[in-house]
Amino acid sequence: MEFDENEAIKYMRGAVGDELSARYPDDDELFNLIDLIYDYYEANGLLDIDVDDDDDELDIVDLLDYVDRMLRKDKAATLTASDAVPFVRAYLAYEDSLDD
Repeated sequence: MEFDENEAIKYMRGAVGDELSARYPDDDELFNLIDLIYDYYEANGLLDIDVDDDDDELDIVDLLDYVDRMLRKDKAATLTASDAVPFVRAYLAYEDSLDD
């Protein structure tokens, strides 16, 4: 399967459940979250294609800290850092599902 932002958001919403998903009816918040994750990947060399290098493993705690910092800086963001955690985990599960 190929990555698709819209499918990622659909997957994330399904994974976090109706109650949490309903707090953020506008997909823009989740698109922003995906952008933050990719910014983190880029800043940490996780987008570099190097088939032989397995040393670049995702540090989930560092990623969540980064998302927290960026959401706090973004005055337009309505997604809270605590609500972002399950969405980030759901996003990572979506990425893993692409490998299946």
